[in-house]
Amino acid sequence: MTTGEHSPVSSSPTHPVAVVSGQTLTAAEARYVDAARAANTVRGYRADWTDFTTWCDTAGHTPLPADPATLTGYLTHLAARGLKVGTISRRLSAITFAHTVHDLPDPTTGARVLAVWEGIRRTHTTPPVQALPLMPPLLHDVLDACPATRTWASADRDPEPDLAGLRDRALLLIGFVTALRRSELAALDVVHFAEHPRGLVLSIGRSKTNQTGAQPELVVIPHGGHPRRCPVTALRAWLDAADITTGPVFRPVSKGNHALNRRLHPESVNTLVRNAIRRAGANPAGYSAHSLRAGFVTHAHLRGASDRAIAHQTRHRSLATLGTYVRIHTVWDDNAATQLGL
Repeated sequence: MTTGEHSPVSSSPTHPVAVVSGQTLTAAEARYVDAARAANTVRGYRADWTDFTTWCDTAGHTPLPADPATLTGYLTHLAARGLKVGTISRRLSAITFAHTVHDLPDPTTGARVLAVWEGIRRTHTTPPVQALPLMPPLLHDVLDACPATRTWASADRDPEPDLAGLRDRALLLIGFVTALRRSELAALDVVHFAEHPRGLVLSIGRSKTNQTGAQPELVVIPHGGHPRRCPVTALRAWLDAADITTGPVFRPVSKGNHALNRRLHPESVNTLVRNAIRRAGANPAGYSAHSLRAGFVTHAHLRGASDRAIAHQTRHRSLATLGTYVRIHTVWDDNAATQLGL
């Protein structure tokens, strides 16, 4: 065992495990704590804990351990600011986690806190804002609007494949057919794809519903019947043109038309989807990276796929969850309100 494995790792603001101050871990312990939760979760906890401690400093309260009056005061403060119930719930989770790593009792389970929290939930809960589904025929227009060739003002440089356009086409098609979440799209590596006579097979090691990765989830990417809408062809065109053989699949493209040696940030996937819709002359409001996943579910349902077949690709654990994607498109089916003759 190396010396570094015995050396303490303090909870500095830059360390991934630094959710609370004053916690000391060995390097080996810190690595395992980091692995216990997704990086996005830890980053969120750190930001939420910072918000709570800042409020405590301002209000003159002790954040650790936090007493019930401190928590209920903080909750009502957040509700008064108009924060969403989901955001407030995440703040409570961060406070629970902070106390847990200090071996302190969870302060969020007391009767006073639960009563105030239940009242906030009943008063302020609103229906979630769902991303609009991106699917044909709009998806086809968006794909057609992706630039294929890049020209230069200088006569010394010949026209060449537009890498950003090729990447966007591949991202849209792969995102739609696989119904991946934006974090999963950004995390894709070349090694995750395997050749198959009918297309490609994608292996997802970890996901929102498979945190440990004990059993990789398989997602199929079939060959498309239309050459310009084939996800396999689009992916290969992007990888070949960008000369990507290993590492991240989807990467930023420089102004000089070169693929950079780093992966896209998940939030960048949102931006790319909206920009692609805007290029097609459509209003991108209401669309996001999740629109590809929603579009797959909705389009597959409208084409007669069963919920079980859709869940096989989307990896939904609950078939009931699929209904939230397609309800607005099926509410008109066999509905007596359409037969009133008004």
